[in-house]
Amino acid sequence: MVKEAIVEEVKEEKFVLNDENAIDFFFQYAKEVKEDKVKITTSLGSFTVELFDNVPYHKANFIYLAKKGYFENTMFHRVVKDFIIQGGNSDRKDTGKKRGEIGRYLLPPDAKKGYKHHRGVISMPSSERDNPYKLASPYEFFVVVTKPGSYHLDGEYTPFGRVIEGMDIVDKINQTPVDDGDWPMVNVFILKAEAF
Repeated sequence: MVKEAIVEEVKEEKFVLNDENAIDFFFQYAKEVKEDKVKITTSLGSFTVELFDNVPYHKANFIYLAKKGYFENTMFHRVVKDFIIQGGNSDRKDTGKKRGEIGRYLLPPDAKKGYKHHRGVISMPSSERDNPYKLASPYEFFVVVTKPGSYHLDGEYTPFGRVIEGMDIVDKINQTPVDDGDWPMVNVFILKAEAF
């Protein structure tokens, strides 16, 4: 009996997201998810974002990745002074492995809900792969640091939340010395991302 159960488990394929199933999955996941905030703990301190309800795919995606532990040990890999901090990537092998286990997919932009790229807004960048429709890269995010905002981004990217606590930490990350490619000279790690 136990042997049959083990064989049955092995037969069951592991669920992996892709461009064909991601929208349906996040549509359903958005209905079930109760959390609307994520606390991001970095090597420089913590900040908390509150996610907007009416961008369901992007909100559900961010919570899903946080619950899967995806963001742990990723970095803020792009820091542009007085503009943005961008996180969710890493050149570490375990980041690539986690992406492979979760899946390869893009999300449609959802930039018409009236949200502006005010200071403290968290938004999703477009994927750099062949992408004429500016589909969103689901594993990365950026936080606007510009005062009062970076409104030239409106309509191009999807704002899906805002920092409600710890903007001083976001500013601290933004002041990290960077190289010519906007990569921080000292890695700023995301240690934990907790949905609540």
